[in-house]
Amino acid sequence: MGDDGTRLITTNRKARRDYHLFDRIEAGLALKGTEVKSLRAGKASLQEAYARIEGDEVFLVGSHIPEYSHGNRENHDPTRKRKLLLHRREIERLRGKVLEKGLTLVPIRLYWKNGRAKVELALARGKREHDKRDDVAKREARREMDRALSRRRRGEDPA
Repeated sequence: MGDDGTRLITTNRKARRDYHLFDRIEAGLALKGTEVKSLRAGKASLQEAYARIEGDEVFLVGSHIPEYSHGNRENHDPTRKRKLLLHRREIERLRGKVLEKGLTLVPIRLYWKNGRAKVELALARGKREHDKRDDVAKREARREMDRALSRRRRGEDPA
């Protein structure tokens, strides 16, 4: 458990690879009982998920919360769209940025905060293929520098 009363359920690891992330915002989730039990078991996926503004509401689309194993016929649909709980001002601010700047709302992580399920959304712009290659090249260069420094500290490298 985090020091701020949060406990991570899942993250969207593809988001950092596929998008340039900008503004972040926390939203609550409107869930059914069996969804809560599945999340308490730590089962969920945000891999293909995104948030969409429809009218005056925001929905999380494409997230996967598996059916609760001990549920009955009232079990939930694992991929249903779920309403996100945000203040009207926040929704209008997000709508403006999504419409005027062509940004997308991408879920970054799903977590518990003081007993309530929360999702962290980020305004994002998709990366082009060359942006992804640049990121890989930077990561490889950083790794190589770290390896060289550690070899030098151990006295293996005469340079």
